[in-house]
Amino acid sequence: MAEPVVRIPDAKVALSTASVYPESTATAFEIAARLGYDGVEVMVWTDPVSQDVEALRRLSDYHGVPVLAVHAPCLLITQRVWSTDPWVKLQRARAAAEKLGASTVVVHPPFRWQRQYARDFVTGIWRMADETDVRFAVENMYPWRYRDREMLAYAPDWDVTKYDYRHFTVDLSHTATARTDAMAMIGRMGDRLGHVHLADGNGSAKDEHLVPGRGTQPCAELLTGLAGSGFDGHVVIEVNTRRAMSAAEREADLAEALAFARLHLASPSSPSSSSSSSPAPSASPSAAPSSAKRPGPSSARSPRTGSPGMRPS
Repeated sequence: MAEPVVRIPDAKVALSTASVYPESTATAFEIAARLGYDGVEVMVWTDPVSQDVEALRRLSDYHGVPVLAVHAPCLLITQRVWSTDPWVKLQRARAAAEKLGASTVVVHPPFRWQRQYARDFVTGIWRMADETDVRFAVENMYPWRYRDREMLAYAPDWDVTKYDYRHFTVDLSHTATARTDAMAMIGRMGDRLGHVHLADGNGSAKDEHLVPGRGTQPCAELLTGLAGSGFDGHVVIEVNTRRAMSAAEREADLAEALAFARLHLASPSSPSSSSSSSPAPSASPSAAPSSAKRPGPSSARSPRTGSPGMRPS
């Protein structure tokens, strides 16, 4: 039997429920089913349905759309969602992921003013990851900017590759806002890149979350590299559709984003074709970057394989 001309990786393409804001979590499931997404990532925020595991299970069953990931409530607007204790938030996110069959919990690094949480964050994430098969994928953020001022709002750092986490989420809108080299960051993540937030940006101080292909970020290059590397995580469309003038315009944007992801996740199978495609993100397997820091006793562990004020993140 001849080898197929095009290879499709195991990665699933999901819709973040944040992508339909100001519409509801329930609307996101409906749209994901209608457009043919493989699943959803639930952004846990002020919508009561997003906080209710049984309501999410019913939506998933009704629409036939699995929950592939849970985004812990890490935003400014969600400081009181599921507790004011950030570790309780992560425990509840893990429990929700386990009950819903999701493989990933997305978490942001702490805000700098969460001093104790920030101090214990790296070792705490390793400890929690050791207690479950759910991946805790820590997401890259960005400096906050206003005019000519820059504020480092996240600790230990907005650039999560400076520390040793078992799994990473890369967000290409955040790399644009940080004005950092996205492919270099992805290279530092190596095979610990477990989750992708696919969006675009032009380097504005605002976190834009454009439909992929409408900004300057290497969205196509990233996906082509993932296709060639056998990436088995999830690619989540997390775009801002708040300015859509109608439901039809919002769905058109989300359909375009899905088509973009599907197109670029298809990789030529023949060696001659593959050699001319974008290289897959790479780093030494299961190795931390030489500058990465992981305090505490977890240093001997090896990674496993395998809205007003509300922005997608």
